[in-house]
Formats: sequence, structure tokens, C-alpha cells
Amino acid sequence: MARTRSWGRRLAVIAALVLSAAAAAAVSSPADLAEAFAEDVDRRLQVPPQEADRYAALAERAFAQAYIRPEGAQYLVVVDRDPEVQALLLFWRSAEGQYRLVGSAPVSTGNPGSFDHFATPVGVFDHGPWTPDFRAEGTFNSNGIRGFGVKGMRVFDFGWQRAPKGWGDGAVMEMRLLMHATDPDALERRLGSAQSKGCVRIPASLDRLLDHYGVLDAEYERLVREGHELWVLDPARQPVADAGRYLVVVDSARDERPQWSPPPAPLPRRALR
Repeated sequence: MARTRSWGRRLAVIAALVLSAAAAAAVSSPADLAEAFAEDVDRRLQVPPQEADRYAALAERAFAQAYIRPEGAQYLVVVDRDPEVQALLLFWRSAEGQYRLVGSAPVSTGNPGSFDHFATPVGVFDHGPWTPDFRAEGTFNSNGIRGFGVKGMRVFDFGWQRAPKGWGDGAVMEMRLLMHATDPDALERRLGSAQSKGCVRIPASLDRLLDHYGVLDAEYERLVREGHELWVLDPARQPVADAGRYLVVVDSARDERPQWSPPPAPLPRRALR
């Protein structure tokens, strides 16, 4: 019996390695992922090269301030929480620290000013199974909102983080930092403006891309290679080479809204009622 279990575990590891190798061939470079981003993400921003360079520099500064030196080539997500921007940029970073922009999309970060709302904390946040992700149930809350989007959407969990309260005395407290999709009918059209309680809301199509290609799943895939079964991972996923693990939140402190990141369109009069 022990020998049977041993062989079963070995076969699971071999199957995981075969799956990973086949997937890497499908999306084997940042150019491949950029092509998939352009095809699959339905809410995109066109970031000028000089702006991409600016965010690469902000990310490197954040790594330095956090005393983190990323190891090897990998993907990372940079979010600008500035109310005048509200954008996510997906980068590939080489082992030497050179950046290539894969794609960009509007987001919603924290909108302090009312109870239970925080400003999204800035810094570098590590993603891995020590704070396990989960999937949306697609249920409606008391306001008729599907807070994590439709059923099955991946909720990326970056753990408890310290941030100042956006109400009352503004004392620093802990909040759970998540990155997730949002209600497709009521809230996704508001992406590009600060709306959340502190989490990072992203387009559902971007959520699916990050999930399917395992863009931030370096540590999850390491466990899979060791023979572990992780229910939260998509069985049909195609994990990229150079999967990463970092969310970097910055604040570019703009004086005005850049043209490449327009605000969301005004709600129809009927929706305002």
C-alpha cells in the first residue's frame, strides 16, 4: 500500500511537470502574454512609453524601500492608487531589472471618507499560499451587489496589512488586502475611480487572465511541482514561464488626470436614482 501511494505521488508530480511544460510552450514570452492581454482583457489603457518607464522606476523604488530584491525574471503587478489615475500595469521584469509593459487596465482602489473604508496601502505585497486565495461565490450582499464578481472569479489574497482608517480618528489598523473582480453590472463600469473599501478591484477579464496564466502564482506552482493539490488553481490553466509573486502599490501624486487614464463615463440618469 505504501508503495502504491508513493507511485501515485510520483505520477502526480510528473503530470504537473508535463502540464507546466506544455503551458509554458503556449505562452512562453512577455510578447505572448501581451498578445493574450490585448485579445482577452476588454478594459485596457494605452500607457505611453515614458509613463511605463515612470512606473517601472516607482516599482524599483518600492522594492528598495521594502529591502526586497526580486530573484530572476518574473511578472509583477503595479497599481497606482492616485485618485487621478486608478490604473494597473502588468510588467515583466528581467533578472537584470529591465521592465517590459505587458498591458494596463483601470482599477478601483480605496475611497476613504466613510465607515470601514481605507486608503489602499502603498508598498510591496507578496502573494502566495501562506494567505490562500479563494473564489467568489457570486452571491449578492445586502445592497444587491456581488462584491467579488460572478461565481468562480479568483480572489487574490495579500493578507492583513496596516493602513490608516478613512473615518473617525484615522488611526492605523489592519485591513485585508485583496485584489478581485467586482459586480459586472453595478460596479465594473466605475473602474477608473476610487470606489473600494481598500482592496483593488480589477476587470473580470483581467482577473481571468491572471488566473488562467498563473501570472502571480510562482509559489502556488512550486507547491504543485512538489506534488500538492491546490483546489483554488484552475485545472485548465496554462501557467506562464517567469510567474511572479508581487503586487506593488504606488501613489504618483498627480495634479491632474493623465489623458491615457480617463475617468469612467458618467452613470446614466436612470442608474443614479
